[in-house]
Amino acid sequence: MDKSIVLNPNEVVAYLQKQPQTFTREDMLTFIQQRGIRMIDFMYPAEDGRVKTLNFTVNSLAYAETVLTEGERVDGSSLFPSFIEAGNSDLYVIPRYRTAFVDPFNEIPTLCFLCGFFDKSGHPFDCAPHATLMRAEKAFEASTGLQFEAMGELEYYVITDEDPLFPATDQKGYHESEPFAKLNDFRRACMDHVAKTGGQIKYGHSEVGNFSLDGKVYEQNEIEFLPCPVETAADQLLLAKWVIRNLAYKYGLDVSFAPKITTGKAGSGMHIHMRLMRDGRNATLGADGKLSEEARRAIAGLMKMAPSITAFGNKNPTSYFRLVPHQEAPTNVCWGDCNRSALVRVPLGWSAGMDMCSQANPQEAPAEHDTTGKQTFEMRCPDCSADIYQLMAGLCVAARIGLEMPKEEALKLAAETYVDMDIHKEENAARLATLAQLPTCCTESADCLEQVRAVYERADVFRPRMIDGILKALRSHNDANLHREARNDTKLMRRLVAQYFYCG
Repeated sequence: MDKSIVLNPNEVVAYLQKQPQTFTREDMLTFIQQRGIRMIDFMYPAEDGRVKTLNFTVNSLAYAETVLTEGERVDGSSLFPSFIEAGNSDLYVIPRYRTAFVDPFNEIPTLCFLCGFFDKSGHPFDCAPHATLMRAEKAFEASTGLQFEAMGELEYYVITDEDPLFPATDQKGYHESEPFAKLNDFRRACMDHVAKTGGQIKYGHSEVGNFSLDGKVYEQNEIEFLPCPVETAADQLLLAKWVIRNLAYKYGLDVSFAPKITTGKAGSGMHIHMRLMRDGRNATLGADGKLSEEARRAIAGLMKMAPSITAFGNKNPTSYFRLVPHQEAPTNVCWGDCNRSALVRVPLGWSAGMDMCSQANPQEAPAEHDTTGKQTFEMRCPDCSADIYQLMAGLCVAARIGLEMPKEEALKLAAETYVDMDIHKEENAARLATLAQLPTCCTESADCLEQVRAVYERADVFRPRMIDGILKALRSHNDANLHREARNDTKLMRRLVAQYFYCG
């Protein structure tokens, strides 16, 4: 019995009784016929990070087969204006069967697919973010013999009318329950819908941030996923944002994934957990139950490339309003165990060797449990302004660089950037002064990327014109002095928040 299929909420998986990665065109046609599917939707992210959709009516079985086999052409210059000119703009979109799900919102039975982009020669479009991630993943495995897996933490604010009953405590919303948290039922509904699209959710909860502004209540929530192949991890985050926004619209709520809503309140991040796999086993932990040498070398790569990674994961000016001290957001290049002031955190990994279940439940006989798959390391600077596929590709490259460095050099860098303290406390100022700082604006982020762009372009992962487009977009914000100006100008801050409220 495949326990990953039993109780699976994705209707396609449950009906076919197959793992998504084994789906075939014939499976899709069978599902369409036997489940009364009347429409097919192609979905794909464009340069702005949002999901775009192309609808097809199932006129006949023959037409459905044509759509699933040949895909369709689209205007690439409208989807990727930085990379494609109108004079040579056509692209193909081809469905990826493994992403199939039934639209949980549409009354008309609709089968949805995420798609890949292909150019006129029939090759993957070189500046497509998904294709970039595929090249990064392939280069990582070819160089290291390891597989790169990831999962995301999606933070967002839900906005509704203020309720005078059971008011929440400002900035104390972490894991709050009803009635002090008013929107937990909405989050549960979001989780249920995300699962129907194939999202492998770990858990959901209310987050630290909650505040009132202009008669509205802002409640921060988080949905966290389970580790999986990096391509799937990116797909799940993309669709989760689409689901949450659609459901909010149906509920008459507003939702923002913006990194910062207002000063002095918790910002929203999109933390990415990573793990290294070898032959289906987690190589992030060593035989001694501690972080493996390979994991520390991969973290060294993240330390080396960290300032430039913001170019993929922090793409608008308000991103840098979040990266400030005392807000559980990183400001400097360092890592540590269970340390939320660090850029990379190594969370608890169930490596103590204790059967806590039998201690909590004396009726259960003590037993050994293999928990080695749980250990990850977490990059804490990205937010939802990110292009999810570019970000995952950038992290994949950085981890690969760490593993390609001479072993002694990588381990030395890891040792030098390790911290076991809250670096923002006054008594730790001397240690803080030894650590490199993350960029403070999009302009600085672009400069950091330009300095090391050859590293990302190596192994043919990021194409030069994609890097050119990213640099141009970051510098167009012209935000070198914006943070200082907005700190003393509430009107400017509100204008910036409104401009980037629906980012990504």
